[in-house]
Amino acid sequence: MRHLLDTRTLAREDAMRILDIAEDMADTQSREVKKLPTLRGKTVVNLFFEDSTRTRISFEAAAKRLSADVINFAAKGSSVSKGESLKDTAQTLEAIGADAVVVRHPASGAPRTLATSGWISAGVVNAGDGTHEHPTQGLLDAYTIRKRRFGADSRGRDLGGVRVVIVGDVLHSRVARSNVWLLSTLGAEVTLVTPPTLIPQDVTGWPARVLYDLDAALAEEPHAVMMLRIQLERMHAAFFPSEREYTRRWGLDAARLRRLPDDTIVMHPGPMNRGLEISSDAADSARSTVLEQVTNGVSVRMAALYLLLAGERPEPDKAGASAATEEFEMNRGDR
Repeated sequence: MRHLLDTRTLAREDAMRILDIAEDMADTQSREVKKLPTLRGKTVVNLFFEDSTRTRISFEAAAKRLSADVINFAAKGSSVSKGESLKDTAQTLEAIGADAVVVRHPASGAPRTLATSGWISAGVVNAGDGTHEHPTQGLLDAYTIRKRRFGADSRGRDLGGVRVVIVGDVLHSRVARSNVWLLSTLGAEVTLVTPPTLIPQDVTGWPARVLYDLDAALAEEPHAVMMLRIQLERMHAAFFPSEREYTRRWGLDAARLRRLPDDTIVMHPGPMNRGLEISSDAADSARSTVLEQVTNGVSVRMAALYLLLAGERPEPDKAGASAATEEFEMNRGDR
């Protein structure tokens, strides 16, 4: 895998490989020594032109647990704030020898430009670009659904027959886009529920149904309900009458939570607007996977960086342990 830019063009076998390797990585994170020597000597740069907490910290933790050197670059306080172009920034990273660049950018397509421009030879991971995509979020969401649905060891399982409802601000959500394409690729049935004003103009090519009635969608007993954050910072018009009206019609409140089947999970990519798209009852319930998604994000991003920088997944040994785990055992004393 050379780059990870989106899920729309991610092949099913590549998606399954990432999820299965993430299982291996998660196994190593339950040990006393969590660090693997796999990417020792590699340099990963977190290049963030937008504010981020979960994604940036998750990528930093993933790289460090694989023993890579990590450089965190924020646009604020850098030469970008003085007008430096993406090209000049990229060439600076090339000069310092970056092996992988994790990019978050407000402009849709910026990571692809970086990956295909010839400015840099490093592998590029899209950590969210504009309203386009956020592929590792889609992957960690798929991983979370798979683990909850099929149990501790779900290696080799796709999401065939799993019903997922994605609710909220689809128009501005790169998470929704990545999940629609990836979940569909893995065999899930995806339904989007949104106000008519918060759906993109043309979604006829998307592999998902569109409904405007949340109660009707929940009555179909989905296996997972994913609530999207209302992105008020991207809104410059009145997309719904009021926050109270939005919550009444499209929010996951305590009453709707009680009507869900016992095995339905509640998801949210964070940060949450409690009391708007999701109530505290739902966010803090036993069926909520909000914190699991954060934990799983480290394993998934470890898998993505591993494939970018260390090549294809080796065959398991006779004992069934992955080569990464075997290498870990040989280097337990190396922190």
